[in-house]
Parts: sequence; C-alpha cells; structure tokens
Amino acid sequence: MSLIKDELFENIFTHAHGGIAIVSLEGKWVKVNKSICELFGYSEEELYSLSFQELTHRDDLDADLESMTYLIEGDVDSYQVEKRYFHKKGHVIWVLLSVSIVRDLDNNPLYFISQIVDISAQKSANWHLQFLMNVVKGQNEKLNDFARIATHDIRTHVGNLGSITEFLEEDIVTIIDNDNYKMLKESILNLDETIEHLNSIRLDKPKKFNSLNELNLSDYVKKAMYNISAIAKKEQCQIINHVDKDVMVLGIEAYLDSIILNFITNAIKYKSPNRDPIIEISTSTKGAFVILNIKDNGQGIDLEKNQQKLFTLNGTFHKHHDSRGVGLYITKNHIESIGGKIEVESKVGEGTCFYIYLLKA
Repeated sequence: MSLIKDELFENIFTHAHGGIAIVSLEGKWVKVNKSICELFGYSEEELYSLSFQELTHRDDLDADLESMTYLIEGDVDSYQVEKRYFHKKGHVIWVLLSVSIVRDLDNNPLYFISQIVDISAQKSANWHLQFLMNVVKGQNEKLNDFARIATHDIRTHVGNLGSITEFLEEDIVTIIDNDNYKMLKESILNLDETIEHLNSIRLDKPKKFNSLNELNLSDYVKKAMYNISAIAKKEQCQIINHVDKDVMVLGIEAYLDSIILNFITNAIKYKSPNRDPIIEISTSTKGAFVILNIKDNGQGIDLEKNQQKLFTLNGTFHKHHDSRGVGLYITKNHIESIGGKIEVESKVGEGTCFYIYLLKA
C-alpha cells in the first residue's frame, strides 16, 4: 500500500499542470516538477543549484521571507501571495504562490510545499485595463472642462443674438411678420433651451432609469422638425409626422432632443440624388417600450457590409463631406443610457428605417 501511495504521489507531483515544488527551510529547491522548470526556463539540475531567494524580485523578497518565518514559528498554517520571479532569460514572471509546511511527529518543521501558478497574462491585462481607465478618466475631465466652457460661451453668444433680434424689431417694425425671421427667433429660443438642458446634465449626477422624466414624445418631434425647418425647406424635404400627441416616454430632455434631431438631419443629409427626400415619423408600442420609427427614402445602407460598424465610433459608410462617424455612436449611447435600444432596416437605393425603443412612461 505504501508503494502505491508513493507512486500515486510521484505521478501527481510530476504531471500536475501547475507548478509544485518542495523547498528546504533555507530556500533551496529540493524537488520540482516539469511545470516549475517550464515556468522559470531552467532545467531541474540548474534549479537544484539555486535558491528561491536568488530568483525572487528584490521588492517582494522581504514580505515572502516574513511569511515563511510566521509559517516556521507556527503562527500560520499556510500563506498565499502574489509575487515576482525572474525567468532565466531575465524577464519578470508574476505568480500566485501558495505555501504550506510539513512537520515531523515532534512538530519540527521539515520543508515547505509550494504551489506556483503563472498569472503574468492576467497582470498584463489588468495593467492594460488600468491604463485605459486612466485614459478615459483624463478624457472625461477634458470633456467636463470643454462642456463647462462651451455652455458658458455659447450662452453668451445666444444672449447676444437675442439682443440683436430686439434691435432689428426696433429698427424694422415689419420684420416680426417675416417667416424667416420668425424661424430665426424660435431657433434662438430653442438653442438657449438646449444649452440649459445640457448644462443640467453636466451639473447633475447620472440619472437612473427609475428617475427619468416623463416627456411628451410628440412635442419633441415637433420641436426637432421646427429646428431643422430651414434645412428641410432648402433641401425640399417633406417630413410627415404621425406621432400621437399623447404618447409619453421616459427620458432626459437634452438626450431626446439630440436623438430625434440626429436621425432627422441624417435622413436629409443622406438623401437620394434621384428624388426629393421624404421622412415619415410614427410610433408603435411593444411591451414596456414606445418605438419611434423614423423612415426615409434616401440612399440606404448596405447592412450586410456595414452592420458591425453602423454604431461604432468613426464608422462611416457614405461618401459625404460631413460624415465623421460620430453622430450615430453618440446617439446610440444616449438611447441606451435612458434604458432604450435601437434597431435598423435598410435597403440600398430605397431608404432606411430606424426603430428607436424608448421606455414607456
């Protein structure tokens, strides 16, 4: 039976996937398995002539020796630590080291049993993630600074434009009846309102889905249509609004403004060169969602070719001088941040329909 146990132990020790080693109380490698040799790049003979102290990164050595002392003195039964070793070729290896101690019948320490798992890949991934998080944090700080400056400076310009309209009304009494002037004045008011919404987002903590505002979808569609009325007129675009006036959704004011405006302006921007643009806006319901459908008769999108990059940053699929691949990316993030989602159907040469799922109020 003893022979069988010895053979079983030898097989487990030799063929274990992880590194297993028997280490003397002085730190010499007494017995190592194949995984240990592969991990450090040394042969068995080479390792037996070395101590673990010689392979340990100096910044980790004191902590390791201190833990070993606790183990020898019986203060702990085992310990586990992340530490660094040096490979034979010189590079650093990060490992998860688990150490226990074997004692004789009189409780005197005999040797250590060490289990060593290579975690270099995980460490590298963690460092990469931390680096990216630091980059994102820096970018967010820059964006906050930009938003702070932008909302302040643009509001100043909006105030100035408002004053100019007042001067024009004083100097040209009949201008208030001019349709183009009416659109200009209304657009200035809408711009001021949008800046107010953006500023409130910048100052407030991020909202949760259950603290979103109840918004009348029809009002926001009408507002978006009015804001681009001059563009629609110039491009001879017909916008057909079938949205029921009583449809209520949950959202954030500035986000809903931006979402609707982006899809309508894109529909005009990517109109077909062979016909006047027509945009149909309607709604339907599905479970907890109100679906805002924005359908156009424009160029269409080759979804088979562009599906994967449709909502990605810098993803463009039309040759237009204003295409930056940013609008849809930001819009998708806005939709998802208020608990919604987006789907699309399109056919090249016929047009596109975006289905925007918004939480029902």
